[in-house]
Amino acid sequence: MFSCKESFKQSFLKRLERLCGKSFHDSSKLDQYQTLSMMVREYISSNWIGTNEQSRSNQNKQTYYLSIEFLLGRLLGQNLLNLGVRGIVQRGLGELGISLDDIEETEIDAGLGNGGLGRLAACFLDSLASLDLPGHGMGIRYKHGFFEQKIVDGHQVELPEQWLKHGYVWEIRNADQAVCVYFGGEVKMAQEGGRLRFWNENAEVITAVPHDIPVIGYKTKTINTLRLWNAEPCSLQHEQNILKYKLDTEAVSECLYPDDTHDEGKVLRLKQQYFLVSASLQSIVKSYKKNHRSLYDFHKKVSIHINDTHPALAVPELMRILLDEEKMTWEEAWYITVHTISYTNHTTLAEALEKWRIDLFKPLLPRIFMIVEEINERFCEWLWEKYPGDWDRIEKLAIIAHGEVKMAHLAIVGSYSVNGVANIHSNILKEREMNGFYTVFPSKFNNKTNGMSHRRWLLKANPPLADLITEAIGDKWIKDPESLLELQPYAHDAAFIESFQKIKRQRKQILSDIIKNSTGFAVHPDSIFDVQVKRLHAYKRQLLNVIHMMYLYNRLKDDSAFSIYPQTFIFGAKASPTYHYAKKIIKLIHSVAHKVNHDPEVRHSMNVIFMENYRVSSAERIFPASDVSEQISAASKEASGTGNMKFMINGALTIGTHDGANIEMLERVGPDCIYTFGLKADEVLHYGEKGGYRSREYYQHDARIRQAADQLISGFFEGEADEFEQIYDSLLAHNDEYFVLKDFASYAEAQERIQKDYRNKRLWAEKAVTNIAHAGYFSSDRTIREYADDIWGIKPHPR
Repeated sequence: MFSCKESFKQSFLKRLERLCGKSFHDSSKLDQYQTLSMMVREYISSNWIGTNEQSRSNQNKQTYYLSIEFLLGRLLGQNLLNLGVRGIVQRGLGELGISLDDIEETEIDAGLGNGGLGRLAACFLDSLASLDLPGHGMGIRYKHGFFEQKIVDGHQVELPEQWLKHGYVWEIRNADQAVCVYFGGEVKMAQEGGRLRFWNENAEVITAVPHDIPVIGYKTKTINTLRLWNAEPCSLQHEQNILKYKLDTEAVSECLYPDDTHDEGKVLRLKQQYFLVSASLQSIVKSYKKNHRSLYDFHKKVSIHINDTHPALAVPELMRILLDEEKMTWEEAWYITVHTISYTNHTTLAEALEKWRIDLFKPLLPRIFMIVEEINERFCEWLWEKYPGDWDRIEKLAIIAHGEVKMAHLAIVGSYSVNGVANIHSNILKEREMNGFYTVFPSKFNNKTNGMSHRRWLLKANPPLADLITEAIGDKWIKDPESLLELQPYAHDAAFIESFQKIKRQRKQILSDIIKNSTGFAVHPDSIFDVQVKRLHAYKRQLLNVIHMMYLYNRLKDDSAFSIYPQTFIFGAKASPTYHYAKKIIKLIHSVAHKVNHDPEVRHSMNVIFMENYRVSSAERIFPASDVSEQISAASKEASGTGNMKFMINGALTIGTHDGANIEMLERVGPDCIYTFGLKADEVLHYGEKGGYRSREYYQHDARIRQAADQLISGFFEGEADEFEQIYDSLLAHNDEYFVLKDFASYAEAQERIQKDYRNKRLWAEKAVTNIAHAGYFSSDRTIREYADDIWGIKPHPR
């Protein structure tokens, strides 16, 4: 059906009539999108089946990647690109009077993630398939994603995210592979055959039904699977209040990150996490047993990777299956478990390391709690033997302590590999945050610097730039991204630089048009597009950006001799619904935007834009149009970042702290092609441990800071005198936890360098091309090869 343009047109028209019951002329864009997507699914079905059969017949080791998020974005365009048929489809539809771009716009972003964690998982799936590696994702099929963001009078308002309102054409529901997941009840035990047998009575039973999505590799026959679990009522459950049971069941896969400010929400989050791991592990074990008589070699054929601590219950759940269902001894089950599971840590923030109160955990998961207790007891005994008398060490490393179950500790003890996601992050884990565990298990710890799918973020998001690169160095970079290094000489090629500048200008015009259509405000594409798009969190320091914008506004108003090259500051971010401080920052951005954009004396020099409901599909428009990438987290707080890499590969220059992968980017491009500033990680950590930082001193001694800070509470923003008192207090009364004031002067100086360098358009373009040339290292292909070789031990399918 995709062999040529004419064949495609005939197939498309026939299938549209058959699927929609309409003539082509009566069909809608949605009908056309669903028809084309079904054609792609049909086209890849034999390879999807073949990949699964090849895995079974070859008995290759498989990796299963468990993640609470998979931020996929739109799939139609990416799938057509990976299959190598986009050109045929585009030409065929064009002759039918249809724009492929319009059809792609019909697709709704899948609501399966929130930010970097989920987008990383999606990039990893793309690389696994493109490298012919046997690796599959497992997550939850949320009915509603994080939320749809609306801005009302500058305030974030959350609306239900409705990504499934038209169904989801890419998924296949496999009810015959459903499994049961058990919650609550009482654990019973009895002697049987010389050993204790455990079982659960009076439990709440939920059916986990898998919905499978094909993961299509780039120009390869490998089609891996993303399996998403949907929570449905179980016919075995006997309930007096059947309606309540139905609602409670469906709530498990209803929303990503339910509100956990109260115990009810906390229990639901824990329920989601166990639902994910129990359904996934039961499915993995069932699949394994089709080709193997016993599970004693399970770890030799299966690798289970947990993406952050959300799936850490995989450790006791695999133990439960091996102990209770496979009748293994503790020692046998533990050996297999600890040689099967590997763990990625994504944070250095103590508050982000999950802990669950025993009084919530134990009633919900009684058998799992018993197993965790036993793991903890044996681990503490082992520590006592290794470090006799060292009670302090045992208290710090225990999995259960002070009435809580510590999920990161469980993940470390129950796995064979623990990796950070950037060199500095992994070193912080080893030297500080998890030094106790590193001392005990030094061989477990390693680094795997994150990466992004260059095919999604360059080849698909920026076709003109991708074509220019291919014209210069050939297309091998698409499968071998590190060959982008061959682009470096073109940083000094006049013709290439001119073409690059034209493409950047075109992409900025496209984004300008989107901004005009969505906000009604016109920004000039010849201004510097300075962009900060990411989750809204205090440590990511959108506030530092805002305070600097306020300073620029004040300087432009107060000093008639001062001028800047026109600069458009673009934000995109969602704040968690219960994170009130972050929501205040969103309001502040809008208040500054209103002030700046409506001031006739200033608006020709600077503009401020907030792009509502930031998501993958909007990111694909933003990255190619950006000149400056804001990566300004407080040093040591951002584990890696991947947005920095997506900007880099599209030719934006980074202004960033010495944090996460920014440091590795600096090492590759050199200090002239990146704008670094601020405290180093060891300085931030020293302040955290020893104290000595007094934010009020910076307020008192820097007039720029004092003016901007005072404007937060002085009535400078009309009618909002008390609106930003919380932000003001965070900077002064609470001593500026993330060093916004400390880093302000250094940040302002880096911005001055950007202003100076951007005026030399040729020099700026040379720096941008140098960034692109070195961005290949930050492809998820490189990251996944390292995981495959160093952690999982998986090999590519034979072609």
